Amino acid sequence: MSGSAEQILKRLEWTVLRRLDGMLHGDYRTLFRGTGLDLADLREYQYHDDVRHIDWNVTARLQTPHVREYYEDREVTAWFLLDLSPSVDFGSHDVRKRSLSTEFVSVLARMLTRHGNRVGAVFYGDTVDAVLPPRSGREQVLHIVHRMLSRPPRPRSGETNLKELMRAAYELIARRSIVFVVSDFISAPGWGTPLAHLAQRHEVLAVRLYDPLEIDMPDLGLVLMQDAESGAQLLVDTHDRGFRKRFATVAQRHEADLRATFREAGVDALELSTGGDLVDAIMRFADLRKRRSQLAAGGVLPQHLAINA
Repeated sequence: MSGSAEQILKRLEWTVLRRLDGMLHGDYRTLFRGTGLDLADLREYQYHDDVRHIDWNVTARLQTPHVREYYEDREVTAWFLLDLSPSVDFGSHDVRKRSLSTEFVSVLARMLTRHGNRVGAVFYGDTVDAVLPPRSGREQVLHIVHRMLSRPPRPRSGETNLKELMRAAYELIARRSIVFVVSDFISAPGWGTPLAHLAQRHEVLAVRLYDPLEIDMPDLGLVLMQDAESGAQLLVDTHDRGFRKRFATVAQRHEADLRATFREAGVDALELSTGGDLVDAIMRFADLRKRRSQLAAGGVLPQHLAINA
């Protein structure tokens, strides 16, 4: 990604944000739920009420659907936990995962701040080495984007450990917030439990970055492959069907394990591909979260929209 933070944000405001505004019809909260709200009262359910606000305990006791009414806070606080480890510098075509991460953060942070909300960021390389406390305004978004762009690639010093990022965030973020964990989740194991702990206190959304080549290896002949974390290199023959089959098996197992971890932690996941369209991915995610609210009313979520499917 080339250009300054100002140039990148201005381009995204005129392209991605304008498209999202039209598709979300101004309801940016479609992406979020239950954040920044204090319980005010209970009343009987009425047609068009948000089914996510049904109080099932009261409903069962009174045998009549009741919903919670809330006082809405003036602002929402959002945090971006940013994985900037070496593996996010990978991209098999024109877009790297780091660039995709920067665009997503720019769009979501600006969407939030222009409605008066505050955003902060935690930056992780091989450790948590920088924190931007939550603030509102366009300048805060520019600060975050600038830091993402200006950080040099981390020297290869071993395997990424996202457990440190999750634990640091748990200690750091006191007030209930929206927390976006933006990562490719290529990490040492063990981050699932601290992610679940984080999700018990905050509304956590996992934003998983990936490149199609990490899932499906085509026939490219002899390829020199390098581990982004350790720097180790290996010459492989991708023309070998046996190798491609083994690669696919390992990749599928990794995908299944990753989605199981998100599910067990109670966290929704937005999948962003370097070969995909950012707006389409965000809109599919918004639609999925909207449809999930139907489950609270006994509805059925279409199979093709299942979380992490």
